[in-house]
Amino acid sequence: MRVVDNIKAPIQHEMNEFQGYFKKSMKTDVPLLNIILQYLLKRKGKQMRPMFVFLAAKLFREEVEESTYTAASLIELLHTATLIHDDVVDESYVRRGFFSINALWKSKISVLVGDYFLAKGLLLSVEHKSYDILEIVSRAVKDLSEGELLQTQKSRKLNITEEVYYKIIRKKTAALIAACTAAGAQSAGVSKEQVEQLYQFGIYVGIAFQIKDDLFDYQRNGNIGKPIGNDIKEKKITLPLIYALEQATPAEKKEVLRIVKRHNKNTKKVDRVIDFVEEKGGLEYASQQMNEYIDKGLAILDQFPDTPAKDSLITLTKYVVTRKK
Repeated sequence: MRVVDNIKAPIQHEMNEFQGYFKKSMKTDVPLLNIILQYLLKRKGKQMRPMFVFLAAKLFREEVEESTYTAASLIELLHTATLIHDDVVDESYVRRGFFSINALWKSKISVLVGDYFLAKGLLLSVEHKSYDILEIVSRAVKDLSEGELLQTQKSRKLNITEEVYYKIIRKKTAALIAACTAAGAQSAGVSKEQVEQLYQFGIYVGIAFQIKDDLFDYQRNGNIGKPIGNDIKEKKITLPLIYALEQATPAEKKEVLRIVKRHNKNTKKVDRVIDFVEEKGGLEYASQQMNEYIDKGLAILDQFPDTPAKDSLITLTKYVVTRKK
Protein backbone atom coordinates (compact mmCIF):
# COMPACT_ATOMS: atom_id res chain seq x y z
CA MET A 1 0.00 0.00 0.00
CA ARG A 2 3.02 2.32 0.36
CA VAL A 3 3.12 2.81 -3.43
CA VAL A 4 -0.54 3.85 -3.43
CA ASP A 5 0.09 6.25 -0.52
CA ASN A 6 2.94 7.87 -2.46
CA ILE A 7 0.74 8.20 -5.54
CA LYS A 8 -1.96 9.90 -3.46
CA ALA A 9 0.45 12.44 -1.92
CA PRO A 10 -0.28 15.36 -4.34
CA ILE A 11 -4.04 14.71 -4.09
CA GLN A 12 -4.32 13.57 -0.46
CA HIS A 13 -6.39 16.61 0.51
CA GLU A 14 -8.70 16.13 -2.48
CA MET A 15 -9.13 12.40 -1.79
CA ASN A 16 -10.01 13.14 1.87
CA GLU A 17 -12.54 15.78 0.80
CA PHE A 18 -13.91 13.42 -1.82
CA GLN A 19 -14.99 10.88 0.81
CA GLY A 20 -17.43 13.36 2.33
CA TYR A 21 -18.53 14.69 -1.06
CA PHE A 22 -19.24 11.20 -2.38
CA LYS A 23 -21.07 10.13 0.77
CA LYS A 24 -23.24 13.25 0.56
CA SER A 25 -24.03 12.55 -3.09
CA MET A 26 -25.50 9.16 -2.10
CA LYS A 27 -27.66 10.45 0.75
CA THR A 28 -31.14 8.91 0.99
CA ASP A 29 -33.99 8.65 3.50
CA VAL A 30 -34.61 4.96 2.77
CA PRO A 31 -33.17 2.95 5.73
CA LEU A 32 -32.43 -0.24 3.77
CA LEU A 33 -30.60 1.73 1.09
CA ASN A 34 -28.53 3.52 3.73
CA ILE A 35 -27.48 0.17 5.23
CA ILE A 36 -26.37 -1.09 1.81
CA LEU A 37 -24.54 2.16 1.05
CA GLN A 38 -22.66 2.00 4.35
CA TYR A 39 -21.67 -1.60 3.56
CA LEU A 40 -20.28 -0.50 0.19
CA LEU A 41 -18.40 2.48 1.61
CA LYS A 42 -16.65 0.34 4.22
CA ARG A 43 -15.40 -2.02 1.53
CA LYS A 44 -14.05 0.45 -0.99
CA GLY A 45 -10.85 -0.59 -2.76
CA LYS A 46 -7.80 1.47 -3.65
CA GLN A 47 -10.07 4.02 -5.39
CA MET A 48 -7.86 4.15 -8.45
CA ARG A 49 -10.57 5.74 -10.57
CA PRO A 50 -11.03 8.89 -8.43
CA MET A 51 -7.23 9.05 -8.21
CA PHE A 52 -7.01 9.16 -12.01
CA VAL A 53 -9.65 11.93 -12.09
CA PHE A 54 -7.91 14.16 -9.53
CA LEU A 55 -4.40 13.58 -10.88
CA ALA A 56 -5.55 14.33 -14.44
CA ALA A 57 -7.14 17.60 -13.25
CA LYS A 58 -4.04 18.59 -11.25
CA LEU A 59 -1.88 17.96 -14.29
CA PHE A 60 -3.30 21.28 -15.53
CA ARG A 61 -4.08 23.31 -12.42
CA GLU A 62 -2.80 23.33 -8.85
CA GLU A 63 -6.20 23.85 -7.22
CA VAL A 64 -9.14 21.74 -8.35
CA GLU A 65 -12.68 23.10 -8.36
CA GLU A 66 -16.02 21.54 -7.47
CA SER A 67 -16.40 20.31 -11.04
CA THR A 68 -13.57 17.82 -10.43
CA TYR A 69 -15.30 16.45 -7.30
CA THR A 70 -18.48 16.12 -9.37
CA ALA A 71 -16.54 14.26 -12.09
CA ALA A 72 -14.96 11.86 -9.57
CA SER A 73 -18.32 11.21 -7.88
CA LEU A 74 -20.08 10.64 -11.19
CA ILE A 75 -17.42 8.11 -12.25
CA GLU A 76 -17.63 6.32 -8.90
CA LEU A 77 -21.44 6.23 -8.88
CA LEU A 78 -21.77 4.86 -12.40
CA HIS A 79 -18.87 2.44 -11.96
CA THR A 80 -20.37 1.07 -8.73
CA ALA A 81 -23.71 0.63 -10.50
CA THR A 82 -22.08 -1.42 -13.26
CA LEU A 83 -20.25 -3.62 -10.71
CA ILE A 84 -23.48 -4.33 -8.82
CA HIS A 85 -25.30 -5.19 -12.04
CA ASP A 86 -22.34 -7.35 -13.18
CA ASP A 87 -22.55 -9.42 -9.99
CA VAL A 88 -26.23 -10.10 -10.72
CA VAL A 89 -25.54 -11.05 -14.35
CA ASP A 90 -22.58 -13.28 -13.39
CA GLU A 91 -24.40 -14.66 -10.31
CA SER A 92 -21.31 -13.66 -8.33
CA TYR A 93 -21.41 -13.75 -4.55
CA VAL A 94 -17.95 -12.30 -3.81
CA ARG A 95 -16.51 -8.87 -4.60
CA ARG A 96 -12.95 -7.98 -3.49
CA GLY A 97 -12.97 -10.81 -0.98
CA PHE A 98 -16.28 -9.74 0.62
CA PHE A 99 -19.86 -10.81 0.04
CA SER A 100 -21.41 -8.97 -2.91
CA ILE A 101 -24.69 -7.05 -2.65
CA ASN A 102 -26.17 -9.89 -4.71
CA ALA A 103 -25.09 -12.44 -2.08
CA LEU A 104 -26.49 -10.51 0.89
CA TRP A 105 -29.65 -8.90 -0.52
CA LYS A 106 -30.36 -11.02 -3.65
CA SER A 107 -30.81 -9.98 -7.25
CA LYS A 108 -33.98 -7.86 -7.07
CA ILE A 109 -32.55 -5.45 -4.49
CA SER A 110 -29.14 -5.51 -6.23
CA VAL A 111 -30.64 -4.39 -9.54
CA LEU A 112 -32.62 -1.63 -7.81
CA VAL A 113 -29.54 -0.42 -5.91
CA GLY A 114 -27.58 -0.38 -9.18
CA ASP A 115 -30.38 1.63 -10.79
CA TYR A 116 -30.30 4.03 -7.82
CA PHE A 117 -26.58 4.67 -8.33
CA LEU A 118 -27.13 5.31 -12.04
CA ALA A 119 -29.95 7.76 -11.28
CA LYS A 120 -27.90 9.56 -8.62
CA GLY A 121 -25.03 9.94 -11.07
CA LEU A 122 -27.32 11.42 -13.72
CA LEU A 123 -28.94 13.78 -11.20
CA LEU A 124 -25.58 14.89 -9.81
CA SER A 125 -24.32 15.89 -13.24
CA VAL A 126 -27.58 17.69 -14.12
CA GLU A 127 -27.66 19.57 -10.79
CA HIS A 128 -24.12 20.85 -11.42
CA LYS A 129 -24.73 21.34 -15.16
CA SER A 130 -21.73 19.08 -15.88
CA TYR A 131 -23.13 17.98 -19.23
CA ASP A 132 -19.73 17.64 -20.92
CA ILE A 133 -18.50 15.32 -18.16
CA LEU A 134 -21.79 13.39 -18.25
CA GLU A 135 -21.27 12.83 -21.98
CA ILE A 136 -17.77 11.43 -21.38
CA VAL A 137 -18.94 9.05 -18.65
CA SER A 138 -22.14 7.99 -20.45
CA ARG A 139 -20.08 6.93 -23.46
CA ALA A 140 -17.93 4.82 -21.15
CA VAL A 141 -20.99 3.06 -19.69
CA LYS A 142 -22.26 2.38 -23.23
CA ASP A 143 -18.86 0.94 -24.16
CA LEU A 144 -18.86 -1.24 -21.02
CA SER A 145 -22.20 -2.79 -21.99
CA GLU A 146 -21.11 -3.35 -25.60
CA GLY A 147 -17.83 -4.93 -24.45
CA GLU A 148 -19.59 -7.35 -22.13
CA LEU A 149 -22.09 -8.37 -24.82
CA LEU A 150 -19.35 -8.81 -27.43
CA GLN A 151 -17.32 -10.97 -25.04
CA THR A 152 -20.38 -13.10 -24.21
CA GLN A 153 -21.17 -13.58 -27.90
CA LYS A 154 -17.60 -14.56 -28.82
CA SER A 155 -17.08 -16.75 -25.74
CA ARG A 156 -19.95 -18.99 -26.83
CA LYS A 157 -18.17 -19.81 -30.08
CA LEU A 158 -14.60 -19.60 -28.67
CA ASN A 159 -13.51 -17.68 -31.77
CA ILE A 160 -11.87 -14.59 -30.24
CA THR A 161 -9.02 -13.26 -32.35
CA GLU A 162 -6.39 -10.83 -31.06
CA GLU A 163 -8.19 -8.00 -32.89
CA VAL A 164 -11.52 -8.85 -31.23
CA TYR A 165 -9.80 -9.25 -27.84
CA TYR A 166 -8.46 -5.70 -28.03
CA LYS A 167 -11.85 -4.40 -29.10
CA ILE A 168 -13.44 -6.08 -26.05
CA ILE A 169 -10.94 -4.83 -23.46
CA ARG A 170 -10.90 -1.35 -24.97
CA LYS A 171 -14.64 -1.17 -24.32
CA LYS A 172 -14.83 -3.24 -21.11
CA THR A 173 -11.90 -1.78 -19.15
CA ALA A 174 -9.98 0.92 -20.99
CA ALA A 175 -13.04 3.07 -21.76
CA LEU A 176 -13.72 3.63 -18.05
CA ILE A 177 -10.14 4.60 -17.16
CA ALA A 178 -10.11 6.87 -20.23
CA ALA A 179 -13.33 8.45 -18.95
CA CYS A 180 -11.59 9.13 -15.62
CA THR A 181 -8.61 10.89 -17.17
CA ALA A 182 -10.68 12.74 -19.79
CA ALA A 183 -13.28 13.84 -17.20
CA GLY A 184 -10.48 15.04 -14.91
CA ALA A 185 -9.00 17.11 -17.73
CA GLN A 186 -12.43 18.41 -18.77
CA SER A 187 -13.16 19.49 -15.19
CA ALA A 188 -9.98 21.59 -15.27
CA GLY A 189 -11.35 23.58 -18.23
CA VAL A 190 -8.68 22.65 -20.78
CA SER A 191 -8.89 22.46 -24.57
CA LYS A 192 -10.58 19.65 -26.52
CA GLU A 193 -7.16 18.55 -27.78
CA GLN A 194 -5.85 18.17 -24.23
CA VAL A 195 -8.98 16.29 -23.14
CA GLU A 196 -8.45 13.95 -26.11
CA GLN A 197 -4.79 13.46 -25.14
CA LEU A 198 -5.79 12.42 -21.63
CA TYR A 199 -8.52 10.18 -23.06
CA GLN A 200 -5.99 8.36 -25.23
CA PHE A 201 -3.63 8.11 -22.27
CA GLY A 202 -6.42 6.42 -20.30
CA ILE A 203 -7.10 4.00 -23.16
CA TYR A 204 -3.47 2.86 -23.24
CA VAL A 205 -3.28 2.46 -19.45
CA GLY A 206 -6.65 0.68 -19.36
CA ILE A 207 -5.59 -1.85 -22.01
CA ALA A 208 -2.38 -2.55 -20.07
CA PHE A 209 -4.42 -2.88 -16.84
CA GLN A 210 -6.66 -5.56 -18.38
CA ILE A 211 -3.77 -7.51 -19.90
CA LYS A 212 -2.18 -7.57 -16.43
CA ASP A 213 -5.45 -8.91 -14.99
CA ASP A 214 -5.56 -11.59 -17.69
CA LEU A 215 -1.97 -12.60 -16.93
CA PHE A 216 -2.90 -13.18 -13.27
CA ASP A 217 -5.16 -16.02 -14.40
CA TYR A 218 -2.14 -18.01 -15.55
CA GLN A 219 0.21 -17.32 -12.63
CA ARG A 220 0.32 -20.00 -9.97
CA ASN A 221 2.33 -18.19 -7.27
CA GLY A 222 1.23 -15.34 -5.03
CA ASN A 223 -2.03 -13.96 -3.69
CA ILE A 224 -3.66 -12.32 -6.68
CA GLY A 225 -7.18 -11.88 -5.39
CA LYS A 226 -8.87 -14.30 -7.77
CA PRO A 227 -8.66 -18.07 -8.33
CA ILE A 228 -6.13 -19.23 -10.93
CA GLY A 229 -7.70 -20.51 -14.12
CA ASN A 230 -10.92 -18.64 -13.43
CA ASP A 231 -11.11 -17.16 -16.94
CA ILE A 232 -10.73 -20.63 -18.44
CA LYS A 233 -13.51 -21.94 -16.21
CA GLU A 234 -15.71 -19.09 -17.47
CA LYS A 235 -14.70 -19.83 -21.11
CA LYS A 236 -12.97 -16.45 -21.45
CA ILE A 237 -10.32 -16.49 -24.16
CA THR A 238 -7.74 -13.82 -23.30
CA LEU A 239 -4.47 -12.65 -24.89
CA PRO A 240 -2.07 -15.26 -23.39
CA LEU A 241 -4.29 -18.10 -24.66
CA ILE A 242 -5.02 -16.43 -28.01
CA TYR A 243 -1.29 -16.15 -28.74
CA ALA A 244 -0.57 -19.71 -27.54
CA LEU A 245 -3.30 -21.09 -29.82
CA GLU A 246 -1.76 -19.25 -32.79
CA GLN A 247 1.54 -21.08 -32.14
CA ALA A 248 -0.11 -24.48 -31.72
CA THR A 249 -0.51 -27.37 -34.14
CA PRO A 250 -4.09 -28.11 -35.30
CA ALA A 251 -4.22 -31.11 -32.93
CA GLU A 252 -3.02 -29.06 -29.93
CA LYS A 253 -5.48 -26.30 -30.71
CA LYS A 254 -8.36 -28.78 -30.97
CA GLU A 255 -7.42 -30.38 -27.62
CA VAL A 256 -7.13 -27.06 -25.75
CA LEU A 257 -10.38 -25.66 -27.14
CA ARG A 258 -12.15 -28.91 -26.22
CA ILE A 259 -10.95 -28.48 -22.61
CA VAL A 260 -12.11 -24.85 -22.49
CA LYS A 261 -15.49 -25.75 -23.98
CA ARG A 262 -16.31 -29.06 -22.26
CA HIS A 263 -13.89 -29.70 -19.38
CA ASN A 264 -13.36 -26.21 -17.95
CA LYS A 265 -14.40 -27.32 -14.45
CA ASN A 266 -11.80 -30.11 -14.37
CA THR A 267 -8.85 -28.71 -12.37
CA LYS A 268 -6.26 -31.07 -13.88
CA LYS A 269 -7.33 -30.24 -17.41
CA VAL A 270 -7.39 -26.51 -16.66
CA ASP A 271 -3.81 -26.93 -15.38
CA ARG A 272 -2.97 -28.51 -18.73
CA VAL A 273 -4.19 -25.35 -20.50
CA ILE A 274 -2.14 -23.16 -18.15
CA ASP A 275 0.98 -25.25 -18.90
CA PHE A 276 0.22 -25.06 -22.63
CA VAL A 277 -0.01 -21.24 -22.53
CA GLU A 278 3.31 -21.00 -20.71
CA GLU A 279 5.06 -23.46 -23.04
CA LYS A 280 3.90 -21.58 -26.15
CA GLY A 281 5.13 -18.21 -24.88
CA GLY A 282 1.68 -16.75 -24.20
CA LEU A 283 2.69 -15.10 -20.92
CA GLU A 284 5.84 -13.59 -22.40
CA TYR A 285 3.96 -12.23 -25.41
CA ALA A 286 1.14 -10.72 -23.34
CA SER A 287 3.67 -9.08 -20.98
CA GLN A 288 5.47 -7.56 -23.95
CA GLN A 289 2.22 -6.16 -25.35
CA MET A 290 1.25 -4.80 -21.92
CA ASN A 291 4.56 -2.95 -21.57
CA GLU A 292 4.23 -1.48 -25.06
CA TYR A 293 0.88 0.08 -24.11
CA ILE A 294 2.35 1.44 -20.87
CA ASP A 295 5.16 3.04 -22.90
CA LYS A 296 2.58 4.66 -25.20
CA GLY A 297 0.80 6.09 -22.15
CA LEU A 298 4.02 7.41 -20.64
CA ALA A 299 4.94 9.03 -23.97
CA ILE A 300 1.75 11.12 -23.76
CA LEU A 301 2.59 12.23 -20.21
CA ASP A 302 6.07 13.27 -21.39
CA GLN A 303 4.42 16.12 -23.31
CA PHE A 304 3.26 17.85 -20.10
CA PRO A 305 5.27 20.01 -17.66
CA ASP A 306 6.84 18.30 -14.66
CA THR A 307 4.61 18.55 -11.59
CA PRO A 308 3.94 16.37 -8.52
CA ALA A 309 0.66 15.28 -10.17
CA LYS A 310 2.54 14.20 -13.31
CA ASP A 311 5.04 12.23 -11.20
CA SER A 312 2.16 10.46 -9.45
CA LEU A 313 0.44 9.69 -12.76
CA ILE A 314 3.69 8.15 -14.01
CA THR A 315 3.98 6.07 -10.82
CA LEU A 316 0.31 5.05 -11.04
CA THR A 317 0.78 4.05 -14.69
CA LYS A 318 3.75 1.85 -13.79
CA TYR A 319 1.89 0.44 -10.78
CA VAL A 320 -0.82 -0.84 -13.14
CA VAL A 321 1.65 -3.44 -14.47
CA THR A 322 3.70 -4.11 -11.32
CA ARG A 323 0.78 -4.66 -8.91
CA LYS A 324 0.49 -8.09 -7.31
CA LYS A 325 -3.32 -8.32 -7.44
